[in-house]
Formats: sequence, structure tokens, C-alpha cells
Amino acid sequence: MNYTELDVWKYSRGLVKKVYLLTDEFPKEELYGLTNQIRRCSISVPSNIAEGLGRQSNKETIHFLYISKGSLFELETQLYLAFDLSYISKEQLDNISEKITSCKKLLNGFINYFKSKK
Repeated sequence: MNYTELDVWKYSRGLVKKVYLLTDEFPKEELYGLTNQIRRCSISVPSNIAEGLGRQSNKETIHFLYISKGSLFELETQLYLAFDLSYISKEQLDNISEKITSCKKLLNGFINYFKSKK
């Protein structure tokens, strides 16, 4: 299975791009703080999908897919913090949260697919 053809991987790449564009507007003093943290956990999502599919067993693949899912929850929390700090608007938070929710659903479906292969 080629991970680059997966909808969940493609969608999560798009999420990374949206996160970078959003955080580009953060205060420059946050570059090594919240900006960096948000970007790193967004990058973790497609990276762990790819790493999981490069593993030798379904068990290992599922493990990395769950890491990817955890990164989505971390990303969501950090974006709420950015909202609390007035770095993003409610509209921006709602928009990116919708994308995160869609990515979670795709990832859940993919996890369930691998669980059914056991």
C-alpha cells in the first residue's frame, strides 16, 4: 500500500499547509514557542501515517496511526490556546477545527480498516 495515495495522508498534508498559513500571522516572539509547537504536531500527523505504513505488521501500523491521532488532539488543544491568547479569531479556530475533525474521522476509518485486518 502506497501511503502517498491515501486520502487521509493527503488530507493531513493539506492540514499542515493550513496550519503554517495560520501560524504565519502569530507574533514573532512566539516563533520558538507556540508557533513551533503547533507546526511540529501538525507535521507529526502525516509523518506518523507514513511511518506506520512503512512498518512490518498491522500492530505497528495501528500504533503509529494512534500517535497520529494523538497529534491531532494536541494540535486542537494548542489552537484553542492560540485563540485564548487572541492569536487567532473564533472564525479561524472554527475553520481549522472543522479540518481537524475531518482528519480525525478519516484517521479513525483507517485505524478501523487495519483493526479489521487482524
